[in-house]
Amino acid sequence: MALALGSGGARGYTHIGVINELRARGYQIVGVAGSSMGALVGGLEAAGKLDEFTEWAESLTQAAVLRLLDPSITGAGVLRAAKILDAVRDILGEVRIEELPIPYTAVATDLLSGKSVWLQRGPVDAAIRASIAIPGVIAPHVLDGRLLADGGILDPLPMAPMAPIAAVNADLSIAVSLAGSDSGGTEPDNTSVSARTEWLSRMWRSTTALFENTSVFGRFTSGDQQNSDNAGGESDQELIDSSKVATEPSVPKMGSFEVMNRTIDIAQAALARHQLANHPPDLLIEVPRAACRSLDFHRAAEVIEIGRKLAVAALDEYEAERGR
Repeated sequence: MALALGSGGARGYTHIGVINELRARGYQIVGVAGSSMGALVGGLEAAGKLDEFTEWAESLTQAAVLRLLDPSITGAGVLRAAKILDAVRDILGEVRIEELPIPYTAVATDLLSGKSVWLQRGPVDAAIRASIAIPGVIAPHVLDGRLLADGGILDPLPMAPMAPIAAVNADLSIAVSLAGSDSGGTEPDNTSVSARTEWLSRMWRSTTALFENTSVFGRFTSGDQQNSDNAGGESDQELIDSSKVATEPSVPKMGSFEVMNRTIDIAQAALARHQLANHPPDLLIEVPRAACRSLDFHRAAEVIEIGRKLAVAALDEYEAERGR
């Protein structure tokens, strides 16, 4: 079985729950590709260290997460995140991608060339560091002369790097998308190409407002769940009666990070739909955006269980259809 793991911050803990359920049913992973948090979970699984990481993640409190994120008001990102990478490196050890027992691809984005980069050689921890560098949040990573950032910028669900593995070595391909709508399923795709490709510049402009608040972590976790809950299921294009705007106070107020986070979600959901259309998996497991907030890394056990339950439902249906 080949596995593609999508990007989506702390929602990526659901990948662990999916993998746990696959193991319990006897499925064998023969290849894994991941973007951002998907690259982190996929790399640990390929290295045989996912259980050790899970135990560590489930022990984290909110205060511990804040210390690990290491907020900063200088540099190219408001979170240094070096402490998290140190912890992951301690768990992984010094291992290279080409030495892993399971073929593994971490997807990053070259900010200078504007192209997606598949990392299939070199230290696993360096590949993960590059793939999780959320623009404006975690500083980009320089690797082999490239300025690399989050794989989810261009490839939130890495179907293309998984396709060759699935075609040659796997009898089943599974994709786990963290960009599912809150109402279930994907949202309709009516967004223009220009709207999808301009999200990054808007996100960078929004990020600057984060520095106006001295409690960086508070801003990160103060509202994106509410706004995600209100965002699911709407059409990508709507006609709005401007005469009603002033009389609708129920529209949620978004802080700087909420705007940035929602922008990322919209763009990644649109990109994921196109990737799924070009490289459809045998089984798609979608995690609603409302599963948790982007930086809720202290909720590992709860979010892992969400992933397991989603996998149970999807696999039960898939196996029933095929008489397994």
